[in-house]
Amino acid sequence: MRRQLTLDDYVAGLEAGDRTILARAITLLESRNPDHQSLAQDVLTAVLPKTGAARRIGITGVPGVGKSTFIDAFGTFLTDREKEVAVLAVDPSSTRTGGSILGDKTRMARLSIDPNAFVRPSPSAGSLGGVARATRETTLLCEAAGFDTILIETVGVGQSEVTVAGMVDFFLVLMLPGAGDDLQGIKKGILEIADMIVVNKADGSNEIKAKQAARDYAGALHMMKAISPNWNPPVETCSAMLGKGLDEIWGSISSYYQKLSDSGELQDKRQQQQIDWTWSMLEGQLLDQLRSNKKVAELIPSIEAKILASQMTPVRAVEQLLRAFST
Repeated sequence: MRRQLTLDDYVAGLEAGDRTILARAITLLESRNPDHQSLAQDVLTAVLPKTGAARRIGITGVPGVGKSTFIDAFGTFLTDREKEVAVLAVDPSSTRTGGSILGDKTRMARLSIDPNAFVRPSPSAGSLGGVARATRETTLLCEAAGFDTILIETVGVGQSEVTVAGMVDFFLVLMLPGAGDDLQGIKKGILEIADMIVVNKADGSNEIKAKQAARDYAGALHMMKAISPNWNPPVETCSAMLGKGLDEIWGSISSYYQKLSDSGELQDKRQQQQIDWTWSMLEGQLLDQLRSNKKVAELIPSIEAKILASQMTPVRAVEQLLRAFST
């Protein structure tokens, strides 16, 4: 059996950049064991002064856009420039599939063996909220371990994209060439939270289509109100397979950090994310406590039956459940 690590062991290992200790610390915070959870929070509290210096970049993309190929190429581009890169995934679907670590490491062949990179999937641990909590805290552990660039990938769709946008500084959306009529099908919500759109696979016969798609996306963004007074989301093209366009993408990201840091908006954004996350965690824990309450649990079957039989409105149902919870 491996020796059980103490708080001091974890803190010293993280501050030394020990990848093995980092992996064990992440496993600790993902554990459902109350003792492990308590120790994990002590570790996080101890290393908090060492966090916050990394660039936190979220990446999402439509199916087939080549997201893993892009992250592998972009991450390698960064490590070649002496960046320390951690790749994390938010994958609520992993509760069914058991996670995708093998697939991620197979598709990210270069990063998975790069000494300056660390690839970690989300845990297969229930709701998106639970996965998001683990990813947020893993980000802090990676920062404490010396990683200066954190790439957070959304593997799922829909709400996971909004969740990731709420835990990063910069949100990059990958799109396919040949937008055309498909432009109407793009979810407005994704464009509203994008800090940059990148049209991937801009190579070979797709290059002209990619440039046209970029113009279409730029036009769509122009009609929308920018979420930041200091930044207008650009649209770039790239070929992750050929490594083209990565320098321009990193240049835009660097410009974003410069502008938002100078204006103070970046610090404000991170502080608001912390507050929002605190309330989100509180809501989640209160809901868990409510559902596990004995009186509430006894009421739920009859209340649900009355709702389905049109004998009770949802508002009245909530009132009864809250009364049972508070007495």
